[in-house]
Amino acid sequence: MLKIWGRRTSSNVQKVMWAVGELQLTHARIDLGGPFGGNREPAYQALNPNGLVPTLVDDDLVVWESNTIVRYLSGRYGPGTLEPADLKMRALASQWMDWQLSVVAPAISPAFWGLIRTPAGARDLEAISASQRKTSEALAIFDAALGLRPCAAGPAFSMGDIPLGVMVYRYYQLVPEPPKLPNLARWYASIASRPAFAEHVSSIPLQ
Repeated sequence: MLKIWGRRTSSNVQKVMWAVGELQLTHARIDLGGPFGGNREPAYQALNPNGLVPTLVDDDLVVWESNTIVRYLSGRYGPGTLEPADLKMRALASQWMDWQLSVVAPAISPAFWGLIRTPAGARDLEAISASQRKTSEALAIFDAALGLRPCAAGPAFSMGDIPLGVMVYRYYQLVPEPPKLPNLARWYASIASRPAFAEHVSSIPLQ
């Protein structure tokens, strides 16, 4: 049985749990990190020396880094579905997964920390505004790509949509008046209708 370490409010854990939900895999998730602590304990760091979440254990395999875990689960348990069978589509899925890490996550992080983790009186409103603007600019790139295809990698939902789905959920919570990005809105509506997304992402308040 799969074991996943990490608190359900973590965006990185949510990616993994969403993939697990899409694949309907038997699993156990263990609360760790944030208010639960435990991520600096020697036993956990023997699994993940970074002391971060999530960490996946599948039989004798230990994997950390959220997008890598999603790729692994997709390849092992969802070939032809979460992992596109077509090599070109698979490359596009992986491209957008990497882009989520390198571009979108750094852009949105200051808004998240400023609005969710910082008391109102201590917020850096200029940094929050800049973060909201940078995230909107970044997601305009994805919006343009979605004008060419329904999902990140092509006509069907895949692993490429999962990391960005988690980020766009946060984007709509953190940017109350976003610019009009019609392709992104159409894509997000389809993402939001997926039961695994509702269970593991959109039903969980930002913390």
